[in-house]
Amino acid sequence: MRKYFRIYLDSFRGLSTPTWVLSAVILINRTGAMVLPFLGIYLKEVLGFSIKEAGFVLSCYGLGSMTGSVVGGKLTDKFGHFKIQVSSLFLSVPFFIILSFLKSLAAISAGIFLLSTIVEIFRPANSVSISFYAKPQNLTRAFSLNRMALNLGFSTGPAIGGLLAAVSYQLLFYGNAFTVLVAGVVLYLYFHKNRGGGHRVYEESSEGPSPWRDRDFMIFNILCVIFNLGFFQLISTMPMYYKDVFSLSNEQIGLLMGFNGLVVFTLEMVTVSFLERKFTISQTIISGILIASSSFVILAYAHSLLMLYIAMFMFSFAEIFTMPFITTVVINRAGKGRRGDYMGANSLSYSTAFILVPLMSTMVAQHFTYRTLWISIFIITGLTAFGFSHIMRKMKSDSAQYENLQNS
Repeated sequence: MRKYFRIYLDSFRGLSTPTWVLSAVILINRTGAMVLPFLGIYLKEVLGFSIKEAGFVLSCYGLGSMTGSVVGGKLTDKFGHFKIQVSSLFLSVPFFIILSFLKSLAAISAGIFLLSTIVEIFRPANSVSISFYAKPQNLTRAFSLNRMALNLGFSTGPAIGGLLAAVSYQLLFYGNAFTVLVAGVVLYLYFHKNRGGGHRVYEESSEGPSPWRDRDFMIFNILCVIFNLGFFQLISTMPMYYKDVFSLSNEQIGLLMGFNGLVVFTLEMVTVSFLERKFTISQTIISGILIASSSFVILAYAHSLLMLYIAMFMFSFAEIFTMPFITTVVINRAGKGRRGDYMGANSLSYSTAFILVPLMSTMVAQHFTYRTLWISIFIITGLTAFGFSHIMRKMKSDSAQYENLQNS
């Protein structure tokens, strides 16, 4: 245990103070992320929506997320990561409150779209901010620290949300608004006079190719969309599956989803530090995809709460293997002054998946079975491993050619 603890502490060495503050902001923000994990259940149980209607509303969140990803990337390159992060946090506060008063399908769909647009603008700006303050050799670990904070918040947020939902679903919206406000205040107080000192020079000019004209990168993004069709089951269909098939309470669902965050928080930094030394980025991402794919097989044939936790454990490990390294690929691919655009384009892959997942998954679950859904996800995500293997070899080759041209 002492040896592991020493290795665990060593994995944090070299990370800058601003990187830690950015992670603290994420931790505060995600600790209050109570609305989204329970949104599908709220729509069904409180507002009386059907599974299809709930899926439509969740897809509106994805559509807003898509809009926010593109807009956020462009605004980040134009105005800087600090202004966009602060604006996103403070503007989202009143929308969480307003959302609690919307009841009709049309109203809540529009409200969810606007809220997710504002919330998602934060993502590319935050990723660019991390790359700005992190030393190049610590970039993946900086993203891992940020994700570790995100997952620590996610391990507590749904658990707290489950307790609040047992009292009143309205409390979820107020709690989410409060923590977003606190996160915005912390970010503003530290960074409004401390925007310099990054290890990479922030370029206002847009040097390098546009991500939309980078064919290999766009293929990489399409593969990310397909992989995320599985990843986003976590916050859309899985909670409904736990409720419909296993009759779990809100508290049990919150704890099971929080387990994902706890595993990632405990193991990500050490695992990423090890993977960086022993494997290539391509090998790590492909391994993670195959682990994720396997977890859906267990989920398909689960017949006990223990098996649900085993599937979640595997899913969590897959997340560790894929997410921080995918972000590193995107940042390294971007040219000077294009990091916002590239991160926005990659965030679009998450948003696109979030639109498709609720619509497609609820349709399959309603007309067939959840088992059919999980087996389908197993096949689809497994096949993407071959696509990633091919395109990442090509991207690596292209990058090497580009560097040779620059140095010649």
